[in-house]
Amino acid sequence: MSLSTEGLSELFKRDLTRLLDEVKAYKKEENLWKIEGEIANSGGNLCLHLCGNLRHFVAAVLGNSGYIRRRDDEFNLKDVKRSELVDEVKTTRKVVLETLAELTPEQLQETYPINVFGSEMSTEYFLIHLYGHLNYHLGQINYHRRLLDQ
Repeated sequence: MSLSTEGLSELFKRDLTRLLDEVKAYKKEENLWKIEGEIANSGGNLCLHLCGNLRHFVAAVLGNSGYIRRRDDEFNLKDVKRSELVDEVKTTRKVVLETLAELTPEQLQETYPINVFGSEMSTEYFLIHLYGHLNYHLGQINYHRRLLDQ
């Protein structure tokens, strides 16, 4: 069974909108960057990571957007303004949806252009992986907010 680009688009749109809502839901902007105990990644850094990941693997690799990923910055930048995070999520959502809209069913079945995990995989398979990655970190951000945004 395979997914359509429309189905993938709906899932990414829904959960990137949820990411946007999570970033906006922090009561105190500075708490986006709070870490405590064994919580090593802040909500802000996880947001930057998700955006960088999707803008690289979807928009740049599949959509030739020209985006250059700075993965270290995704985890090292601190105190980025909430408004900048919101803009980053909105841009990510836009470019991901535009890229997915251009993919054909045949392209989904083709081998993803980069060998990310040490073996070939279809573009569809990797997009499903990226969607799972988005959800994993989205859940972490939700917990981060509820635990540390006091």
